Amino acid sequence: MTKRSEKKIRYGVVGLGNIAQMAVLPAFEHATENSELVALISSDAEKLRVLSERYGVRITGSYDDLDRILRSGEIDAIYVATPNTLHRNAVERAARAGVHVLCEKPLASTVVDCRAMLHAAQDAHIKLMTAYRLHFEQANLRAVERVRAGEIGEARLFSSVFCQQVREGDIRTRAELGGGSLFDMGIYCVNAARYLFQAEPSEVTAIGIRGTDPRFAEVDEMTSAILRFPEDRIAQFTSSQGAADVSEFRIVGTKGDIRLDSAYGYHGKIQEYLTVEGKTEHTTTPPHDQFAPELIHFSNCILEDRDPEPAGEEGLADIRILEAIVESAAIGRRVTLSPFERSQRPSAELEMKKPPPSKVEPINAPPPSK
Repeated sequence: MTKRSEKKIRYGVVGLGNIAQMAVLPAFEHATENSELVALISSDAEKLRVLSERYGVRITGSYDDLDRILRSGEIDAIYVATPNTLHRNAVERAARAGVHVLCEKPLASTVVDCRAMLHAAQDAHIKLMTAYRLHFEQANLRAVERVRAGEIGEARLFSSVFCQQVREGDIRTRAELGGGSLFDMGIYCVNAARYLFQAEPSEVTAIGIRGTDPRFAEVDEMTSAILRFPEDRIAQFTSSQGAADVSEFRIVGTKGDIRLDSAYGYHGKIQEYLTVEGKTEHTTTPPHDQFAPELIHFSNCILEDRDPEPAGEEGLADIRILEAIVESAAIGRRVTLSPFERSQRPSAELEMKKPPPSKVEPINAPPPSK
């Protein structure tokens, strides 16, 4: 096998919205050990012109050019950063060309699409990874390890709030693109509960609210859910696209608790508070690049022919829960989940420390919040 130091995985980034421009493209600066940005795909000609010059990328094209670029032999993997409902199309096209895929979360908008993407990847013998950046993030992994080590006793309950004021017209307000607070923000809370409890929920109860704000005529403005986990543990969360910026979780055990403030963000500091038997320890994690570790890990998995964590199945695990939450909110009662097994979980072994990404000016890609 080619030594890692002698080869870099060549990436094309598909979709050049805000997260791609502000986080994914700058991350290649800190992933040069095994990853290289070589192609950009977008329907916006100005984005392609400006960003190809900014990053020295010569291969560009529209979505109509994607198949040609995939089959050119000049890229090994793509990072999919398109709207949620377009993920399946990109993954299946890449699979047909034998190109590996690192796909933004949510993996897709439906379980049917997730399973189709997993089957396409398996049949084509390509690797598919769901881009859960917090599986590599220092503060979140420290919380995982502290819970696992029993520092707060037996973990009993998880609670979380994740909110922002989304701007009018953002893709997160459009149903046909898979928008809504649950799929954009609530998924972080669900994933955190799963990796902190190291388990899968058995049932959910939920309420979804659109309200009267015209921004949310097509999608949920706010969703609250309660998830029951094995050993009678409970997780509850609220996500909202119409409330002040809050991003936090707390996991409470029989001896203490852990609280993370700015738990899900990728721009600023993360504040961690560990309280055990009345004594609180405060840790500040400075801003850092949360996207370069994803690229490095995925490239290593390709070069070493091993399965990534989080794999495509991790994306499916969350979507099946989100679908049950939507169903529960619609019918007004509890929904039971079928048994689901996951052997892979994030651990301290995945932690990578990279400096903050370079600040850039986005092109035709305003931030999601007001």
